[in-house]
Amino acid sequence: MKTLIVDEKNSNKKIDRYITAVMPDLPFSIIQKTFRKKDVKVNGVRVKQDYIVAPGDKIELYITDTLLEETVQRNADRQDKGFEPVYEDDNIIIVNKKQGIPVHPDKDQPSGTLIDNIRKYLKENNISIAGTSSFQPMLCHRLDRNTGGLVLAAKNQESLDILLEKIETREIKKFYLCMVKGKPDKNSAILKAFLFKDESKSRVYINNNKTPGSLEIITKYKLISYDAKHDISKLEVELVTGRTHQIRAHLAYIGHPVIGDGKYGSNTVNRPLGAKRQALWAYKLEFDFKDAGKLNYLKSRTFEVKPEFKVL
Repeated sequence: MKTLIVDEKNSNKKIDRYITAVMPDLPFSIIQKTFRKKDVKVNGVRVKQDYIVAPGDKIELYITDTLLEETVQRNADRQDKGFEPVYEDDNIIIVNKKQGIPVHPDKDQPSGTLIDNIRKYLKENNISIAGTSSFQPMLCHRLDRNTGGLVLAAKNQESLDILLEKIETREIKKFYLCMVKGKPDKNSAILKAFLFKDESKSRVYINNNKTPGSLEIITKYKLISYDAKHDISKLEVELVTGRTHQIRAHLAYIGHPVIGDGKYGSNTVNRPLGAKRQALWAYKLEFDFKDAGKLNYLKSRTFEVKPEFKVL
């Protein structure tokens, strides 16, 4: 919860405009949602958006501290490009994405996304884009907003077509490191289940049996280490299929949620650890091309970064 005391300078205006003025990092969409949920009180009484604030008014916003902290961090992330280049040539660029930035525009952030910033970076650095002048660099796969790590982008249409095919045929493999609650029964396993995506809730659901609209998911994991004192495991995870929220939802489904994950994890676990962001990083890409045409020079290449999440 956030408490505000109205000062003389910002008084005599509608309450939603007052909140925007004193909390510029808070998106107006969140402010509107808070009013819709009737989670705004003035002097202990719920009010609507047209309430005119007066000096000394005590405003209480029932917004979670986690959301407020993420909003501040998200806006800080927007001040830089949100990534570091890892590898680059005339055809592709691989970047290490920071947590907190979406890969593509969404309703909460229509600009300043990863693909926007990659295009801006290439333009500002006068990096030529092979192929037609009309082609805009495009991402070959996605990461969740709060998942950091390696993202691959193509600089021309021919490279994009090749890379998408290689991802489909699993000649490009994606590996993640994560910290999870508990210790899995097996040191390594291939998990299979079915995933249903509920667009209205921006959430996915896992089931062992096929249900209408669900898609098969396959997730491999290997135990790297186990901290018995805190009951936390470090896992390497390979995505065989690449569905929305697959790793987070699948590991939570088997009883081992990712530390710091507020959606599929547990706040009772995350809070004592001070984990405000999910401990999940796309840390390695393996290229194992059979025949990749103009990209054959990338055959048998591996790109790896060190995860930046912190736990304990």
